[in-house]
Amino acid sequence: MAKRVYQVWKGSNKFILGGRLIFGPDARSLLVTLLLIIAPVIVFCVFVAWHLRHEFPSYNAGYAILVVAIVFTIYVLVLLFLTSARDPGIIPRNSHPPEEEFRYDSSVSVDVSGRPGSGNVGGRQTPSLQFPRTKEVMVNGIPVRVKYCDTCMLYRPPRCSHCSICNNCVERFDHHCPWVGQCIGQCNYRYFFMFVSSATLLCIYVFSISALYIKILMDDHQGTVWKAMKESPVSVILMAYCFISLWFVGGLTGFHMYLIGTNQTTYENFRYRADNRINVYNRGCVNNFLEVFCSEVKPSRNNFRAFVEEEVQRPPPLPTAREAEPDDSGGDQRSKVEDDLDIGEDLLKISQRHNIEEIDEDIRSRGSNGPHNASEADSVLGSDHRAPIIRADARHSSWGRSESWEIAPDVLANENVTESRSHVTAQDACQ
Repeated sequence: MAKRVYQVWKGSNKFILGGRLIFGPDARSLLVTLLLIIAPVIVFCVFVAWHLRHEFPSYNAGYAILVVAIVFTIYVLVLLFLTSARDPGIIPRNSHPPEEEFRYDSSVSVDVSGRPGSGNVGGRQTPSLQFPRTKEVMVNGIPVRVKYCDTCMLYRPPRCSHCSICNNCVERFDHHCPWVGQCIGQCNYRYFFMFVSSATLLCIYVFSISALYIKILMDDHQGTVWKAMKESPVSVILMAYCFISLWFVGGLTGFHMYLIGTNQTTYENFRYRADNRINVYNRGCVNNFLEVFCSEVKPSRNNFRAFVEEEVQRPPPLPTAREAEPDDSGGDQRSKVEDDLDIGEDLLKISQRHNIEEIDEDIRSRGSNGPHNASEADSVLGSDHRAPIIRADARHSSWGRSESWEIAPDVLANENVTESRSHVTAQDACQ
């Protein structure tokens, strides 16, 4: 049975509902975030908002406080869900490296046994496959260097980074947030900022209404603040909790407003802060805010419910003759000596063949004196002792394994080498 994409996903993400929802590997921390939001709101509704429902001139006006708290909390939870349960902008992995970026480095070679740097004598060395680690692309007329990702086998687009927690390359990577259990990227950054800012407003709302309840208690009992606090200690706890939370979510909201206004990501701000490099993405404060809040959210590049198509494995392209040619100057010296010895042996055979042909001509000239000498010459020529024949496929040198070996025409001319099917050796001719 064919599997779906989410079932064979190589990242560290977790999927539920058949791949319809995607979370990070630390999705359990999302339960802690839910508890930190829902628990204080429930306490607020029970011990504060419920007692304020009849404390205003309009008898039922106090119910609005309770309704606003519940509706606003649901709104915050929806934003949290949209942030943590959707694709943050994961770039699909490649099944093989980009072929157009192949290059071969002859300085790093591998022998025939597949062991790098092997010292086997006469071993054939081939250049290793290399990739340029970086390349430059143009962004707003300024060159920007992008890196190659070995895990995803692709060149990361500008502002993309590989999340070590989710094990994915995320487009416009901002950071990995453990409180939402998901990476924050191009597809969910808007919802993340709205979640953080809404949580800030919820903290301010709970803090303000709790303080209002303390004030009402002071007026009803005509007492001091301490008596009112003793009357409703829950309100004091909620005020303290909201005050501490405001330092986190409120500070995070202010920081991301600064990032949006300057068109930066958290990753870029922390990594390139000391470089003083030009921000090529800054379009002005107003346009930067419009880009985040008024532009269309890009859809996911992944269809996690699609069926996986088996791809035929393609071998990497072979190096060209110029790239694959080994460097003789840096090769094994022992292999070169063996090649020289083999060439010397071949030249010696050519010389012996040349002497044999001279003896053969002498015998044939004597054979014209009588039939006895001719028959003797024929018997000698028909003997099984033959001179070795030069063959390109009988060589065993390392050079012979790499390319065919042929005798140069000038050597043939100087040595007067001719083809024949049978030759006599010098010893047989003397006999």
